[in-house]
Amino acid sequence: MNSFGTLFRITLWGESHGPQIGVTLDGVPAGLPLDIPDFEADLARRRSGAKGTTPRQENDLPQIVSGLYKGHTTGAPLTLVFENANTRSGDYDNLLTQPRPSHADRTAAVKFEGWNDPRGGGHFSGRLTLALVAAGVVAKKILGGATFSTRLTAVGGQTDPARFDDAIDDALRDEDSVGGIVECRVAGIPAGWGEPFFDSVESAAAHLLFAIPAIKGVEFGDGFAAAALRGSAHNDPIADADGRTATNHAGGIAGGITNGNELIVRAAVKPTASIAREQQTFDFAAGRVAPLRIRGRHDACIALRAAVVVEAAMAVALADFKLRDRCRRAAK
Repeated sequence: MNSFGTLFRITLWGESHGPQIGVTLDGVPAGLPLDIPDFEADLARRRSGAKGTTPRQENDLPQIVSGLYKGHTTGAPLTLVFENANTRSGDYDNLLTQPRPSHADRTAAVKFEGWNDPRGGGHFSGRLTLALVAAGVVAKKILGGATFSTRLTAVGGQTDPARFDDAIDDALRDEDSVGGIVECRVAGIPAGWGEPFFDSVESAAAHLLFAIPAIKGVEFGDGFAAAALRGSAHNDPIADADGRTATNHAGGIAGGITNGNELIVRAAVKPTASIAREQQTFDFAAGRVAPLRIRGRHDACIALRAAVVVEAAMAVALADFKLRDRCRRAAK
């Protein structure tokens, strides 16, 4: 439901326009040094303000309300809270009867029989990725020496970073939105993490990545391009006794288990569903298809702020695998 993980378990809670959102992390090892400034760099990467992002601005400063004492984690559940201060809920009134196309407005109302909070998308809002990014900060501390390199590789179909702004400008001019592709590389992960089949590294990481609103595709290594290759081209020959491979088409994972090479994952981010352009879609109050104008403040390209969210998701998944591997070794 709203929780993920085995030994390192996170629970996201809150709504976009409710008083707070937050995350509770269970299984955090005791003794990790942690302070508010530790979160600033990653939270800033997600913050709005650049062209193509929402005008809604929050201070996004976490309050640590449990699990911390004298600057170190205690081993008890760690809870981080973020206040929602800059909300304009009235912008969403017309969406109660005319849900946004390709958004969770309609499906949430059906599932929860109309009791869901619809303001700003409620619990289905990208606002909750803020809490996931905060969880990622703690996960990286658990991982220790792992290093992350995450970037946008495409925006609006453009793969040349020099053209990303052009794609965003075109979308803004047309009162529309564009998607993008995020690539995350993780170095410093040893061989042997993960389980076969249902708890493979790909299975667990993809599970969490697909929980991010707007993610519609995930691939590891060569991903879908591998389907066009022969085995002789796709295989990664082992180059030395440490397991280093001459190539890395598999993206650092073999048989669902890390092989010691760099992990490579890409996530496809769909265009933001909330666009300024008028759309024709069903109005449940009128009983017919009618024009819809979406008010409010929205990203023209949510992918611009998604790189750090994808990175956080990978960190959370890998931190859980590290703790599971530690337990397995301790049991020998």
